[in-house]
Amino acid sequence: MLQLKIALQLRSLPTSFRRALDVARQLNIDAVEIDARGEVNPQLGETGIRQVRKLLDDQGLRVAAVEFRTRRGYEVEEDLQPRVEATRAAMRLAYELGARVVVNQVGRVPADDKSPIWQRLTEVLADLGAYGQKVGAMLCTETGAESGADLRRLLEALPKGALGVTFDPGNLIVNGFSSQDAAQELAGWIEHVHVNDAVRDLARGRGMAVEIGRGAADFPALLGLLEERQYRGYLSIERGSVDNPALEVSQAVQYLRNL
Repeated sequence: MLQLKIALQLRSLPTSFRRALDVARQLNIDAVEIDARGEVNPQLGETGIRQVRKLLDDQGLRVAAVEFRTRRGYEVEEDLQPRVEATRAAMRLAYELGARVVVNQVGRVPADDKSPIWQRLTEVLADLGAYGQKVGAMLCTETGAESGADLRRLLEALPKGALGVTFDPGNLIVNGFSSQDAAQELAGWIEHVHVNDAVRDLARGRGMAVEIGRGAADFPALLGLLEERQYRGYLSIERGSVDNPALEVSQAVQYLRNL
């Protein structure tokens, strides 16, 4: 049976870092996902790392993943080297905090695998993959920007273990893709899961995030697939701008534990 390890994306709680950790503990969360853009600086020194780890230990929490959103993808040549170096810093931070996953969207997957953009993207990701194996933290691209089949094309073009997947069914649904099909395509690469739900608004022609368990995401089927693959990662709850995030997170925790 799949061992449920439930995490919380801390930025789902609009409060201070310390207070968010306290709320996470009260909500029966096992670990947290930290935003390296707004909550913890990747350039933290040893003293800062120790302080963050102490705060986590005091609440009995682990770090499931470090989120590091770059403004551009790794296929964009402009300012590419600083982007790569910043990502490497986030990977080091993740390892130092006890996590093995760094979450980002890697950029647009080109349709032409002979194009210079494809070449640049695969070279950068292979380089980051080798660095991740060296430091002990893997870059995991979040789903949603393309179909599962297109993302699989990219994954298959990279060395084994170079890039993982943060599977986000809600993002896929919002952008008009099948989360079920994507789960089947990407199952072998899933290292982290964002628990996020959505529905398609056919009248408006776009998707809309909803409370977890009330959308089109088939979480029982996803958990079954993960169990078949002997998944050992976290299920990280993500809630955006809602009126009562703590209540919705609590309901999401109960929903997952009842599956």
